[in-house]
Amino acid sequence: MSEKVLNAIPGLIRDSLLGDKRSVELAAHMIIRKIKKNYPNISNEIAEILTTYSAGAPLTRSMGVTPPPTDNESFLSLAKVEKIDSYDENLILDNDIFEVIRRFTRERENAKKLISMGISPPNSILLYGPPGVGKTMIAKYLSHGLGKPLITLDLSATISSYLGKTGQNLKRVLDYAKSSQSILLLDEFDAVAKKRDDPSDLGELKRIVNVLLKELEDWPAQSIIIAATNFPDYLDKAIWRRFDIKLEVPLPNNTVRQQLWDVYLNKESFSIKIDNKIIELINEFVNDISPSDIKQICEKILRQVVIDESDPNIVLIKEVKDRFQGKNGEFNKLLAKQLKQIYGTKITQSNIARILGISTSTVNHHLKSDK
Repeated sequence: MSEKVLNAIPGLIRDSLLGDKRSVELAAHMIIRKIKKNYPNISNEIAEILTTYSAGAPLTRSMGVTPPPTDNESFLSLAKVEKIDSYDENLILDNDIFEVIRRFTRERENAKKLISMGISPPNSILLYGPPGVGKTMIAKYLSHGLGKPLITLDLSATISSYLGKTGQNLKRVLDYAKSSQSILLLDEFDAVAKKRDDPSDLGELKRIVNVLLKELEDWPAQSIIIAATNFPDYLDKAIWRRFDIKLEVPLPNNTVRQQLWDVYLNKESFSIKIDNKIIELINEFVNDISPSDIKQICEKILRQVVIDESDPNIVLIKEVKDRFQGKNGEFNKLLAKQLKQIYGTKITQSNIARILGISTSTVNHHLKSDK
């Protein structure tokens, strides 16, 4: 790719964020001219987007879908449409879970073959598990892998205080997703699929669940629907039977946690050296943690190390202890010994005590034990 194209990228991003459409169009035309010979498919796609947009149609049309429906009163869009062209997130899951995702992808890729044999391909997945375990990331992963736009229901715009309005809004989004080859993500699914045994409910909840049951029963083969919830026990029992795949996404096990720490700390790219033994100890003791938490911790550590030039081993230990571990005798003992082994005479017992949040005498006891 030419240097001129690369130099145009920062300005293109800046103009996009500032809403300077004319500058974005000019930059896009320049990129088309420069890459047309070596990257004809990409240049054609950019040209198609420009043509569609210039004609006054929303950008969703360039994805092969019509604009999402809007609420009649607020005029807010009831759904968000994304085209996941690239997928840079680290979707690290247990092998058994990944195998289910791979199998679903393979069966969807062979949907025509299955249909020709009179077999229906799977088109619905219910993902459930704690917050931050990767349920939304799985939906984006499938959207990218299958080359289908991702339509995400906007709950804030869909749920209405007017009687019957929420069900109508939901029905419009479902009809919209069914009409295109897409993936519909119903995040926080328990908000619209709760059990129908609430005595205080005036009938609205029952209507919404009935709409969902009917739509799921007749969901077309060309479209996919993915529901995600942190509270599976809240779901109506009849809803479960409507999904082809019911997949629990739990907190990561020891092996997955180790991979997540290794990936998100990204020591090689940042030239940051964190002792593997410390990571192993933290991974062993801090087991009630989500991938989202691990990513957040690692990003905070990298920021501190880069800006303050702090010692990454010490930053990691402090952050983990402050957020999760508190005081644990065995954990502190192992970390005290590991710190002494890494730094030797460069670190005092009082330094270790301050890092671990324990007394100097306790550190002294830990270092003398098992000798």
